[in-house]
Amino acid sequence: MIMLVKILIGLVAVLHLYILWLEMFAWTTRGPKVFRNFPAHLFPATKALAANQGLYNGFLAAGLVWSLLISDPVWHANVALFFLSCVAVAGLYGTLTADKKIFFTQALPALITIGLLLVQYDW
Repeated sequence: MIMLVKILIGLVAVLHLYILWLEMFAWTTRGPKVFRNFPAHLFPATKALAANQGLYNGFLAAGLVWSLLISDPVWHANVALFFLSCVAVAGLYGTLTADKKIFFTQALPALITIGLLLVQYDW
């Protein structure tokens, strides 16, 4: 179970690195293909805003990667739970305010990983 949780944490981190790349470096090129419900003419005007969001997603990924590097199991779990909770909250907020698909791509993987992490440590 420990390895599964670490793999899932890694996958959530990779997802947020992809979001970082998309929002910071590919907003005007790849962004319109990913976010089809957002008017195409707004992508150039919101490039700086998207880059800021991408930076925050990078911080989430960094925290998740950091949790994987912690050898103490309790600290690993605490740090992972904090950053997974941040991802879940961001995903739920995005679901309510932007697009329902965000629940399945961002919030649900974090929530599943949180659940498995809690089961692993009998919390």
